[in-house]
Amino acid sequence: MLKAKDLRERSLEDLKELEKSLRSDLFQNRLKNFTNRLDDTSNISKARRDLARVLTVLKSRGATPESATTKEG
Repeated sequence: MLKAKDLRERSLEDLKELEKSLRSDLFQNRLKNFTNRLDDTSNISKARRDLARVLTVLKSRGATPESATTKEG
């Protein structure tokens, strides 16, 4: 679990990379859950919460998250 205090100390580039990574992990966990290969289903909610923490820190800095920049058109 990521702490908000630690996230605030990271650079903007690190946070955006972490956001991409967490989105990928969340997708993989959902896919594994759908195919009954996920052993610990709590990983899905943990990934969602961590992603929300990262997005909150990005928004508080005034930076646009990666998902907002890719869905503009």
